[in-house]
Amino acid sequence: MNLDKIGKFIASLRKEKNITQEELAEKLYVTDRAVSKWERGLSMPDASKLIDLCNILGISVNELLIGERVDMKENNKKTEELLIEMAKQEELMNKKLMNNMWVITISSFIFYIALILLACITLEEGFILGVIIFTATLFLLIVVSYGFKIEVDTGYYECKKCHHKFKTTYFKALMAPHMATTRHLRCPKCNQKSWAKKVMSK
Repeated sequence: MNLDKIGKFIASLRKEKNITQEELAEKLYVTDRAVSKWERGLSMPDASKLIDLCNILGISVNELLIGERVDMKENNKKTEELLIEMAKQEELMNKKLMNNMWVITISSFIFYIALILLACITLEEGFILGVIIFTATLFLLIVVSYGFKIEVDTGYYECKKCHHKFKTTYFKALMAPHMATTRHLRCPKCNQKSWAKKVMSK
């Protein structure tokens, strides 16, 4: 999606309807600053506002997301192009999230080891050393839990047997044997267990 194109499209339709930014904001129960951001291509309307915005502007959601009016004959083609573009954007975002997850997790583990070694070398056994070890361990567990959440929420697991791509629950992912982000999971389609690898898009 081209936010700049969508923003200009919203602005031109609003002006065609002789509606000010303030009036449009009032109709949608948002601030005029939010409308201004949409029109400058800095953000998109929330999903809950899309249908109301389209009704006010007299367009379809598909036309809004494309950023132009669409002839009915071209509608299916444009919809297909939009879906492909959205899938590409989802894949790119998922890859960034997974890369960030690995960076955060590995950095935190290195920091944890370094802190524990430094504390053990410089401090004598006692209360302070215990507090440092406990705090560092708790911090590492929080980071690893956050990394695990990113892994489960991002992308899909692909069944090795039938290649079906699916999501799973946190509990099932946590209980499953794993090697990095590949987990031994039961596929909801073929009902077989296999080493399901992590993929970024369907």
